[in-house]
Amino acid sequence: MGLRINDTIPNLHVETDQGSFDLHDWIGDSWAILFSHPKDFTPVCTTEFGAVAQLAAEWEKRGTKVIGLSVDDVEEHVVWKRDIEKFANATAGFPIIADKSLAVAKALDMLPADAYLPDGRTAADSASVRVVFIISPDKKLQLSMTYPMSVGRNFAEVLRALDALQTTYKTPIATPANWVQGQDVIVALSLDDAAAREKFGEIDVVLPYLRTTKSPK
Repeated sequence: MGLRINDTIPNLHVETDQGSFDLHDWIGDSWAILFSHPKDFTPVCTTEFGAVAQLAAEWEKRGTKVIGLSVDDVEEHVVWKRDIEKFANATAGFPIIADKSLAVAKALDMLPADAYLPDGRTAADSASVRVVFIISPDKKLQLSMTYPMSVGRNFAEVLRALDALQTTYKTPIATPANWVQGQDVIVALSLDDAAAREKFGEIDVVLPYLRTTKSPK
């Protein structure tokens, strides 16, 4: 069974192009995004990792570390990063996990269904799908997205989702459809109107169950 929202991610020991470490130690007190891709030296993956590289300042602004994963080895990651940087005109400063054993991909359920059958599949005949995990500083999974190999991810949406998670983290609010940073948020149903006004000040009662307020600073 794969990870569920609010599960603590396993503290796996991983090998990357930037050295080996335990995931929990690498995350530390930061937010983190772990994203897998099928294979190095493939077209969609190169555009995706280029997008991640171009957003380096945005990840840093939000106190968020990013790390990639595929079933390729460290040496391939190192060489492939040159292509990523050439394509994106940006430094790919994030680590990429080398998961030749499939141990991490299996532990985090990052493989398509046919990769688990028959037993004995290896990196030579398997590829991880496009998964995004957003992890909070307490090492819990806050959001997951899974894409098929044919669909590249929209990292502007990943960034938007990160903003929403950080805005609502341990706060009784939620974000509406298509919300972007700075827009009004929804007051949680756990607060009555009086409690909401005491906590947030002015609220707008659109419907008895739909109340909005200014996004916290």
